[in-house]
Order: sequence, then structure tokens, then C-alpha cells
Amino acid sequence: MGQVISLPFKLASTTLTFYRGFFHYLLGSGRNSPYLPPSHPDSTVPAYLCLPKSTSSNDVAQTTTCISSSSWTIPSFTSTPLFYQHARMHLYTLASAFYLYHKPHYRKPSYKEDIVDNFANVAIPGTGLPLSLFVWNKPLALGLVCTASPIVSAIASFYLWFKTRGKSSISEEYAIRLLAPDDWFSYWRLNCRVAGMHSLLNNNPSGYDMENKWTFLEEGAKRGVPVSPYLDTPAIVVKHRNEEGGLGIYFYKNATDGGDWIIQERISNGDWVNKHLPSNAPLSTFRVITQSRGAIDITKECKVEDVTALSCVFRAGRKEAETDHSAIMFDVDVKTGKVLGGTSSAHWYRLGLFEWLRCQWRSTDHAITHHPDGNIPVAGSVVPDIREMLHLVESSHQKLCPDVPLVGWDVVLSADKKLPVCLLEVNLSCNFFRGSFDRKVYLDFLEDMVTKMQSQRLSADKEGKKFK
Repeated sequence: MGQVISLPFKLASTTLTFYRGFFHYLLGSGRNSPYLPPSHPDSTVPAYLCLPKSTSSNDVAQTTTCISSSSWTIPSFTSTPLFYQHARMHLYTLASAFYLYHKPHYRKPSYKEDIVDNFANVAIPGTGLPLSLFVWNKPLALGLVCTASPIVSAIASFYLWFKTRGKSSISEEYAIRLLAPDDWFSYWRLNCRVAGMHSLLNNNPSGYDMENKWTFLEEGAKRGVPVSPYLDTPAIVVKHRNEEGGLGIYFYKNATDGGDWIIQERISNGDWVNKHLPSNAPLSTFRVITQSRGAIDITKECKVEDVTALSCVFRAGRKEAETDHSAIMFDVDVKTGKVLGGTSSAHWYRLGLFEWLRCQWRSTDHAITHHPDGNIPVAGSVVPDIREMLHLVESSHQKLCPDVPLVGWDVVLSADKKLPVCLLEVNLSCNFFRGSFDRKVYLDFLEDMVTKMQSQRLSADKEGKKFK
């Protein structure tokens, strides 16, 4: 009974912490003073965003580092340094989105245009409404943050409690969802905000040019990186088989000849990948995320040791799908190459007026062991030469874009004996696709990035810098 009575007060306290922390970094001293970690003697981080000094060391010992991708499964996670560190990074970057809003983005005229485009096919699960509707202007976006964040976090917390038959804590899960969210969407947006801030404050370093697929392929080939092969033919002509005369003819001018199209040889899945897929599955890639400490200070030389592979996910494509975007995402242990459980984020893409009637709020927590199209066993297999794959992306990050903080690599294990492992493309505003990773390594990196970026932002304010 006591827990039931105290629940509203716990939820209210967490909500107050969210508003205080968000506005601290949006308008308060967190916006106008250097960011210094709590360990620094001159730190201005508010006490409510730091681990209470009264917390017992026994409570935090088991979660000094955390590789699990689901915080709610970790006992007393909200009483650990990692939780508070994550909360600071989440709230700082969330507030920074409003600083970026009308400023140039490395791939769009403004950050606003980038998020509107990216949110067009993403909905809050169970609503059916594209998130792009709520970010068309600053007041609307601010309203979304201040109202939808607590509401959705509360619904998700009660839903998980109901789904687990009371095994989860509503107040603990609410604190995680609101202050240190670990779902794929929140990690994606956090990484996007860091990329947007970093590129803006560092005058768009050359590494961000790799987002252009043709630049990536050209530079990769020049620097000895095994990228997906492309053809040198000036153009191709495609004609529909059922159209007469000159109808149904399409001309594609190759990028090698100044055109807009990249004409490539078709890449096929290798034997290991095919073994875990149904027939007629698309090219199925691995998403590997790397971070570069060379991006913290781009004036210094970056060595390959400064780049770390954080996570790896095998995206097993569905039967007769054209791409692997609807894939089952199987987590991969980066140390051993063992394939772990699979999951999906499809419920985030259920758009439509009536989706709230049938869309689940949360997906299974890596509970999928077999590919659903054919009941093919996947979990438990071992990715061949995982260390070779990780070294490839780490060295490629160092060669191609050491001045970019986080890069998502699409890696192919192909059937081509001459090119058994190659890189398809890079994603600089990347997400983990629910892969697990050492969050302590990731959050320490982000805190160092934020410390540097806040210093650069204050210098830009002082200079009255105009971004172009």
C-alpha cells in the first residue's frame, strides 16, 4: 500500500527533475557556462543531475559499466552513476536541438529541415501520427518535448508493468524513459544532435562529406578501403518491357560521368548470410557503430587506436523485401562474434489514423532466436572473422572521417571471392539498431564531446559568430 501511495510523488519528482534539467541547459546556467563533469571542482552541474552522495557503494558496484541494452532489467539502475551521466547527456543534447533549429546542417540548409524529413516516416508507437507534424516550428517542438515526453514515458512505464505482470517498477522505468531513455529512437536522436552540433561548431569538417554516397565510394577507393564496386559506364538505359516505341524509356547518367546516379555491380549475400535467410531475401548488412576520439579536437592527428567499434547488429532481411529496412535486428557480441537475440523497431513506423488500435507500444526485448520467415535458427551462430570486420570499420573511420564523432557503417559479407567483406555506405547521424554496447565507454566519450562543444559554443556566442 505504501508503494502505491508514494508512486505519484515519485513520478512528480522525476517529472520536476526533467523540467529543471531541460531548462537548465536550454535557458539557465547550463546554457551560459562551461560544461564541466561533476568530478571537476568547478562543475556547475546541478545536484539533482548527480548521483546522491548518500548512495551506498554496494548499490553502484554492479553497474559501473553496462552492456545490457535494456536498463529496466538492471536492479536499481536509477541509483547508479551511469544513469545520471546518461541523463545529463540526454538533457543537454535535447536542449541543444533548439539551439540548432534554424542553423545550417551538414546535409540540409537547416537542422529543422533535416528533422522534418527524418521524422516523416516515424511515429510515436501506438499513435499513427508522423513526428514531422510536431517539429515544423520551435514552439510546436517545445510543446512536444514538454508534454509528450512525460505522457509517453508514463504510458510506456505502465505498459511494461502490465506486460511483465508487475515485475518492473513503474517509477524506475518512468525515470529511465524520461531522463535516460535507451530505446533506439532516443539513441538515434542523441547521436544526431551530437553530429549536428559538432559539424556546426567545427565549420563542417571534411569527414562529413562522406555522407554523400558518391564521395564515400570515390574516397574509399582512393584510400584503399574495400567499398562496394561501381561501374564506369557513362549511362544506362532502361526500358519497360510492356511499353511501345519510345515510351517507358529511362536514362540514368552515372556519377562517374557527372550524373546523379551511382551504377553499381549487384552484390549478393555470402554463404554465411544466406544460411540464415529465407529465399528471395534482400542484401542483408551488418550495422557497426564506431566512435572517434579524434573528433574531440580535430586539430590533432587521429590514430586508429583513437577509434572504437561500439556495437554490431545483423539485419536479417525479410522474404521478398526489396531492402533490409524491415529486417529482424540480431544483436552481435563484438568480442566473440556470437549472434544474440533479435528484435524489431517496426512499431515505430506504423503510420495511419487507426494504428493506435493495433500497434504495440514496445517490441520484444531481443527474444527472437529464429528468422520468422521459415523458422531459420539465427541466434547462437558466430559471425566469421568478427575481429577483421571491426578492424576494417575502425581503420576506415580513421582514414576517411576521423573528424566525425560517430559513424554507422553498413558492412556486407558478400559472395564475391575477390571482395568478401566490403563497405556499402556510411551514416553520420546514426542509430544503434538496438545493438548492445558498453555504455560507460560511449557516455564517457559523449561527456568529453559535450565539454568541448560547450566551450566552442560559448566562444561562438562571444564572437557573435554567424553560421553559414
